[in-house]
Amino acid sequence: MNPTRRTVLGGALAVAAASTVTLPAAATTRLTNLAHLDFLRASVSPPAAAGHTTYGSGPLGVLWTYADHQADGSYRRIGGGTYDPATNTYGQGAYNADDIARAAVVYLRHWKLFHQATSLQTARDLLRALTFLQSPNGNVVLWMQPDGTLNPSAEPVELPDPSDSGPSYWLARTVWALGEGYDVFRRTDRAFAGFLRDRLELAIAALDRQVLIRYGQYNVVDGRRLPAWLIVNGADATSEAVLGLSAYVAAGGSPRARRALTRFAEGIAQMRAGSTREWPFRALLPWGESVSDWHAWGAQMSSALAAAAATLDENVFLTAAIGDTAGFTPLLLTAGGPDNGWLPAPIDRSQIAYGVDARLQAQLAIDCPGQKHLAAFVAAWYFGANRAGQPMYDATTGRTYDGISGDGVINRNSGAESTIHGQLSMLALDARPDITRLSGASAYDGLQVIEAETATGGAVVVPPSAWTGESQWSNGSYLSVDGTVTWTLPPSAQPRLVLPVVNLVDTPTPARTTWTSPGRTLGTLVHRCGPQGISAAPGALQPLTLANPLPANVTTLSALSTGTAQLDAVLLLPTISSFRIGAATLLVSVDTRPRVVAASGHAYTYDSSGRLVARGKPLVVPGGFTVVLG
Repeated sequence: MNPTRRTVLGGALAVAAASTVTLPAAATTRLTNLAHLDFLRASVSPPAAAGHTTYGSGPLGVLWTYADHQADGSYRRIGGGTYDPATNTYGQGAYNADDIARAAVVYLRHWKLFHQATSLQTARDLLRALTFLQSPNGNVVLWMQPDGTLNPSAEPVELPDPSDSGPSYWLARTVWALGEGYDVFRRTDRAFAGFLRDRLELAIAALDRQVLIRYGQYNVVDGRRLPAWLIVNGADATSEAVLGLSAYVAAGGSPRARRALTRFAEGIAQMRAGSTREWPFRALLPWGESVSDWHAWGAQMSSALAAAAATLDENVFLTAAIGDTAGFTPLLLTAGGPDNGWLPAPIDRSQIAYGVDARLQAQLAIDCPGQKHLAAFVAAWYFGANRAGQPMYDATTGRTYDGISGDGVINRNSGAESTIHGQLSMLALDARPDITRLSGASAYDGLQVIEAETATGGAVVVPPSAWTGESQWSNGSYLSVDGTVTWTLPPSAQPRLVLPVVNLVDTPTPARTTWTSPGRTLGTLVHRCGPQGISAAPGALQPLTLANPLPANVTTLSALSTGTAQLDAVLLLPTISSFRIGAATLLVSVDTRPRVVAASGHAYTYDSSGRLVARGKPLVVPGGFTVVLG
């Protein structure tokens, strides 16, 4: 644990040092395997394009976007969009800046960990291609055709269009790769590092005039003030730029880079929301245009804030990251694993490596025993502790499959994004052999979704689109209520928090709902939100926690509405939720008091900040989590 972490975490270290946690030994076999990523690579000598140059001469290193699984078990490399065999072009392109940038990060980190010369050369080739895609304005063209021709306006249309006309996810990822590239090459090739520095400064200048010009300004989103200086209004996109800026500033980057890093990290930190008992449970929201949307892909906000905290020695950044990693991640795991989207109900239950890697990197970025324990539960997704019950990563080939559907079906394709993030995870695990490799059958007991339409009473409404522009109606419909409705619920042996997902509106006379179980009032909700602001839809879908939990073994829930209310779903959260993998169990508490639970094994109890507070007996504390190892 480095001195910066020690300064930031303060008193947490005293507890951890007094009760050192020793994890079971991890496997010693190397997990990282670049074979499939190498298979996706190609070389191209692009035709001249006005304003587009790079370092040196010779072919550029690129990466095919997709790899389709064939009936014979082989893989076929393809591009994005409709293919035209007459011109050998795709509607989008064969290679893209997003994947080239992230693949460069893989090879850079591989070189840092294993010092393999071919990885350094491959990273160099990819960075040369990435900088060729950069325009003189600092922005980046997204797509390139098989012959290297640039395609600034893809079909279907992507925004911004042309792709180098404004800030973008691919500009943020370019900053990530250039920042990590500069950090590596300043030690091995100072001339090339100087070139990367110049291109990175060009990108930062673009962010300064296009994004950071709004620093200190706020957008109103359904009554909440959200920072207006996030890249494409996304904490997710901004987090990937922050990873590169942190590496660059730590390596001696410019004052302008330090200022950009500080301001972007401030914006990300202000996206935290909820509490230990209120949605989204201290998660960092990824999108600055919605207070109802959390998605896993690109959600590298916690690891970015941890990196910024280490570089800038800013406590507030690490505090926000800890809330997300120690608060939201455990509940996400017990609810069924790293789902792709809570919008706000867990609607997109597909799971992809991009989202899993973001969770894993975040846990490892917070260098404390509690997060190391959680990292083991996250990493187990790759090795079979998932909805499919099968490995998603094949260490013998280096393939990571493209995802698991909500009903447990594996997509056996293995494109660039999945392969890249799978390798980033494996590199992180190879660098941390103290992270336990959990194995065995898995089981979840966490957040449940009850569709509002299953009630008796009310009227089911099917809107033209399930997507509202900022959130999504669960099951594509909702229940309109003006009177009393009642649900029959599955039983539970423990009390459950009740979080109705309701549509809040900006009106002086909103609906009110009073929620009851037999003989008990659980709470009353006023369905009002603040001004719409830049939100794409009037109103806001929000899960609101009722004041009193549903008692154990109660299976009836009723709501009485005064005025017409729109109900999307009811979320039920056990006061103690759990995720078991073999003999290891993760317990998460939203109770109001400490409790000892029945569990076999040695327990490590962490509080809401991930600090070790007890060990031995299976104790859980309010807002905290406990790991029991059998």
